[in-house]
Amino acid sequence: MCRIAAYLGPEIPLRNFLLDPDHSLMVQSWAPREMKEAKLNADGFGFGWFAKDGNPAIYTNPMPIWTDPNLDGLGRVLTTDLWLAYVRSATRRTDVSHANTQPFCEDNLLFTHNGYIDQFGETLRHHIRHALTTECEKTIHGNTDSEYLFALLRQHLAQNNQLDVALPEMFRLLTKWAGDVRLLLNIVIAQTNAIVATRHAINGDSPSLYYSVSDPLFPDSKLVASEPLTDRSNWIEVPEHHILLLSRDSEPVLTAL
Repeated sequence: MCRIAAYLGPEIPLRNFLLDPDHSLMVQSWAPREMKEAKLNADGFGFGWFAKDGNPAIYTNPMPIWTDPNLDGLGRVLTTDLWLAYVRSATRRTDVSHANTQPFCEDNLLFTHNGYIDQFGETLRHHIRHALTTECEKTIHGNTDSEYLFALLRQHLAQNNQLDVALPEMFRLLTKWAGDVRLLLNIVIAQTNAIVATRHAINGDSPSLYYSVSDPLFPDSKLVASEPLTDRSNWIEVPEHHILLLSRDSEPVLTAL
């Protein structure tokens, strides 16, 4: 299990989003309130944004977020209008590495996954590998279920180019393969002008997920997070089995899966 947060709005320094809120991801790394499968997120962290050339950029570290001496400086000087960040609790300690640390980026997308596929190597990995084209499979550098899901999603996107279509198609395929295997599938994806998030599970309960469009700490902004970053009264719980779309010029859109 992990914790995720994303921001879309006026340009802000990284620290205003990642470090300063009362219940920031820094705090959630060691004191999460709503995680059911673990107590700490000490197996790495990362954040992503879109550079001035429009391409995604990421910074990842397989060590606990509180150990990184670079964050104070990066938090002050990195400024942008979209952030996606993640703190990790690995399903297996042996999987802790740079290659397995999110966010992942490819094809102008930033991707994070909070959840897991039970016994992934013995259950669904072979289904996903057999479904992937060589082009998609060769982009996988680690061994997490999350990176395989990202590859499978991009393969679906290559066919229809719309996340609100590709995500339900992928979930239907995973349901077909799952049998009685449990899949927890909270996914947050960032594009240059939008954030798309899912709160979903197969054969289990979905992890927590919230969004906000009225937080005084983030005026004129939209956010989504595994747990509210600030006063809970400014946040709305995403219903289970829904897709959330946050875009710059529109109201939030929730769609049932």
